[in-house]
Amino acid sequence: MCTFDKDKGPRRLMKKGLTLILVGHINFILGAIVHGNVLRHISKPSQHITTEYTVANIISVTSGLLSIAAGIIAIVVSRNLHVLKLQIGLLIASFLNALLSAACCTGLLLAISITVAHNGEGLMLGCNDTMVPTNARSPVSARCPFDTTRIYDTTLALWVTCALLAAVEAGLSLWCFIVGLVLRGLAPCGNSYIKEQLEEEAESSPHSRRLIGQRLNPDA
Repeated sequence: MCTFDKDKGPRRLMKKGLTLILVGHINFILGAIVHGNVLRHISKPSQHITTEYTVANIISVTSGLLSIAAGIIAIVVSRNLHVLKLQIGLLIASFLNALLSAACCTGLLLAISITVAHNGEGLMLGCNDTMVPTNARSPVSARCPFDTTRIYDTTLALWVTCALLAAVEAGLSLWCFIVGLVLRGLAPCGNSYIKEQLEEEAESSPHSRRLIGQRLNPDA
């Protein structure tokens, strides 16, 4: 698992970075759609915010944004493998994004379970109080300030998609984190010798030779 081909590895890292950017954008857009069409109505009555609102909006959107940032860093690192600051940035960004994406996936699954168990009552908090309990699966008798048509199925479908995308983000970020460990020669990927190869390549580059020559001959 701790392998990185110096020739094919940069291209794979760039592809993973592009995929992270794409998935992050889609996850961010889906979270915004859920918020704009459904969940913004939940926060109106008495400023009450449900578990579904918090999980689907804040964590999912933040995970999407961090995935975009991690993808950009991965692309930059693929073109500059020997730069220390970029390697550390890849380690930090991918590690944080892997944790946040895993938390996002877990939270969305929890929100889906709560919604299904309570027949979507949390999705109907923006409706007026009635004598009959409000059920999102049959909201015919509910008086709501928003369109309740298929609110239950639409929200669950978007949440399931966001959960799958968050799982993909976590997997890609974990792969990028392992690449960062390999590039830095850190455990448990310290025996790949790619770090030594990159350092030798950097030292033998024309730019490095020019710098060494200037240090040895300052009057030149």
